[in-house]
Amino acid sequence: MFHAIRAYFTVPLLFFIVALGLGFWLDGFRGMSIVAILSVLETSLSLDNAVVNAKILEHWDHKWRRAFLVFGLPIAVFGMRLIFPIVIVSIATGLSNIAVFQMAVSDPDSYARALGSVHHEVSAFWWAFLMMVFLNFFIDANKARHWLRRIERPLTRLGQIEAFEVAFTILMLFLAGSFIDQAEKYEFLVAGIWGIIVYIFSKWFASLIGGSGGHGWTQIIQQGIGGFLYLEILDASFSFDGVIGAFALTNNLFVIALGLSVGAFFVRSMTVYLVDKGTLANLRYLEHGAFWAIGALAVIMFLSVRFEIPEVVTGTVGALLIALAVWNSLSANKQDQEKWVEAEK
Repeated sequence: MFHAIRAYFTVPLLFFIVALGLGFWLDGFRGMSIVAILSVLETSLSLDNAVVNAKILEHWDHKWRRAFLVFGLPIAVFGMRLIFPIVIVSIATGLSNIAVFQMAVSDPDSYARALGSVHHEVSAFWWAFLMMVFLNFFIDANKARHWLRRIERPLTRLGQIEAFEVAFTILMLFLAGSFIDQAEKYEFLVAGIWGIIVYIFSKWFASLIGGSGGHGWTQIIQQGIGGFLYLEILDASFSFDGVIGAFALTNNLFVIALGLSVGAFFVRSMTVYLVDKGTLANLRYLEHGAFWAIGALAVIMFLSVRFEIPEVVTGTVGALLIALAVWNSLSANKQDQEKWVEAEK
């Protein structure tokens, strides 16, 4: 078993060692320690991302799974953790991408302030997107398996209401807008609406590319261009809040990118491991735990507009929910085995 795990995680571990060395070269022992901290935080924060990715990749063949690693990894490492925040600041400030990059290198304090100035818009966009992901999984009239039954069973009944998740997310968005400063309210509401639109568009595009076969959430995202689009958007939703939070530790853009990129490496390898080993089938509630973690992340993003919430809290909540789902899955498997043994007697 150790050799099987090593085959999946050797490259991420080697990259982690290289990243530590680069962190030391950039900012001494402080840079190295920040790379290590951000690596752990990003990995724990993205555990649910790995599970959701694995659920999507279950329906992809081996060729597309490897393509997800080969082509998706550079996008996740360099695109979402380094370039994407620069593009966001460029849009917000009206400066060119090159000018923002120069700011990040030569005046990281100004870059951090510029990135923080759009936090309410970023939070609204990703909160709305993740809330749609969360609700779309649980509000399903055809959903038969439940983990937290007292909560999940009533949610399935809401699936009989047309577009309930869209209406609920918009309602919550406008309620939240009433607590936002007047100067930021319009930007907050527009960003949230765009989060809903992007989610709906990504689902539609994936279905258009992949065809209309199958049913339920697991059949919406098909392998190919549509699947890549959805996975990368979802990855951005997990990574961007980490980028903003990382500035509480350092203003060095490259140290931040190194730490978060290590997390991206581990998440990608974890995703493929879960798929290849059939872990989702063996741990029946793992997927539920991941989506509850997504819901928790959405709520934390929602609250972060008004309250400062440390990244360690976000990562810990998600990790605990997934750990609890794994524990309950193993307990359920043990009970099933005991029943089978008893029936055989």
